[in-house]
Formats: sequence, structure tokens, C-alpha cells
Amino acid sequence: MNVPDDGAAIAAFLSALAAEAGAARNTLMAYRSDLELASDALSGRLGRAQPTDLNRLADGWATLARSTVARKSAALRRFFGFLLDEGLRADDPSSALPRPGGMQRRLPRVLDHIDIDRLFSVLAARLAASKDASADLRLLALVELLYGSGLRATELVSLEVRAISPDRPYAILKGKGGRERLVPVSDRARAAVTAWKAVRGDAPGYLFPSGAKHLSRVRLFQLLRTLAAEAGIPPDRISPHVLRHAFATHLLEGGADLRALQTMLGHADIATTEIYTHVETARLVELVTTRHPLADKGRET
Repeated sequence: MNVPDDGAAIAAFLSALAAEAGAARNTLMAYRSDLELASDALSGRLGRAQPTDLNRLADGWATLARSTVARKSAALRRFFGFLLDEGLRADDPSSALPRPGGMQRRLPRVLDHIDIDRLFSVLAARLAASKDASADLRLLALVELLYGSGLRATELVSLEVRAISPDRPYAILKGKGGRERLVPVSDRARAAVTAWKAVRGDAPGYLFPSGAKHLSRVRLFQLLRTLAAEAGIPPDRISPHVLRHAFATHLLEGGADLRALQTMLGHADIATTEIYTHVETARLVELVTTRHPLADKGRET
């Protein structure tokens, strides 16, 4: 493993959490405390921890409140997910952490269809008005791939230029844990990428280059927030992950099979995918509560 020392790894994780997820100061402080305590308990080897280490760590939480255990587990899961996404670890040992039963899992934030239409309307207006449309063509390709294919931010920004072909309605990606998966690429997304490539040129390398490397996840997050503000959507409601969630939720609403969705999202465990059934159930409950013909009569009795 190529993991930096715990101090550097924790600092990089918190920086990314602040930039990409807009985490509040109190959240960052709580995460820092939980991660540093875990690092101390493992003698500074948290970043290199194995499942047996995490089991031993969790044993020390036996007397803590369930909500505290849940918070500590969540902090460590996100930390190991970050290390995996950044290529600093080849595995994620966090399955060894406890999942306190009976606690409601937080539903992912999603955008509705109207919000998505607003984003694309702003992009269309920008392209129609711009004399140098290169930046907007790039952003259009990025948004089409996030919402149309459900890519993770890291997968998107690190795409090779040859990954998306105009005559191939899918791409083969290497996601978390080095697992390969096939993802759909819509006609719209392929057209947007083709238009971006016409500006970018045919040179090999990253599809979305930036200097000697590729576009950063932080910069992608900033671009989306600016676009959201212009579309009249509160910027704190959008992120690359929110567009990925919208992809999944809207597919499920349209009748997608849960197993097919699991494959497209690259989830190792279908339990992770099942969170979207809760999103859809919540929407259906609200629909019945507000639209059913007996709803008003029930309130009158």
C-alpha cells in the first residue's frame, strides 16, 4: 500500500470533504477527532489498518452510545473510501466496522427532473451565447456523463480519451477496488463528448486534462456549484455524487431492475443499492398522502 502517514492522510481527507461535500466546520472537527483517536489507538497505522485492526478498535467502543459508534464508523468508512478513490489503498477494510442496528440510514440527496432540466437549459443558453464555447462544451460532457451514466467523480475526471467512443453505447470502467464494470453511455452523452473532443483535440491522455494531469474533483465540484447557482438551485444541493444519485433514483422511478442498477453503479453489495428503494418509497408515500382522493377526507374526520 502507498498510504501516506496518518496525519497527512487525515488532512487530505478533511480537505477533500470540505471542498467536495461542503462539510460544515463542526462536522470536520468531529471527523478529525474520531480519526485521530482511531489513529492513536492503532499506533499511527490507521491508513494501513486491516479488518482485524478495525475489529480490535471497535471492541473498544463497547461501552459507547449507539449513536457515537455510528458516527465513528461513518467517519472511518468515509476515510477508507477516500483512500480507495485516491488510489492510496487497493482495498477497503471498513466492512469490519460495526453497523449499529435499528438506526435509520440517511437517504441520499437527489435532484428532481425539473432541477435536471434547469441545469441543461442553462448549459444550452451558455452554448448559444458563447463565442468561445470550449469550457461549456467540457462542462456539458461532464454533466451528461455524471447524470447519464452514474459515474463517480474520480471515475469521471480520470477517464482516458479513448474510453468514450461515438459508436459504442457503453464504457468499461475500473472502479472501487479495481473492479471493472460496464456502464451505459447515452446518445446525448456520446454527442456531448464528441463535441468536446473536437475542441480538445485527438492527443492521447485524459479526456478532461488539466495541466499535466486531469481535472481535479475539487474543480469539478466548483463548476457544478456555479452551474447550479445560475440555474436557481441552491449550490449546497448539488455535487457529483448528487447527480450520480439522481441517475440511480430516476432510473428506478422509470422501472429499472435493482440488480441492473447495482451493476451500473458498481456496488459490491446490493444492500448499498437498496437505499434507492427507500428514496422511491418515500416519494410514493408522499404522493399517496397528498394526492389520494381520501387524503382530504381523512383530515376532516
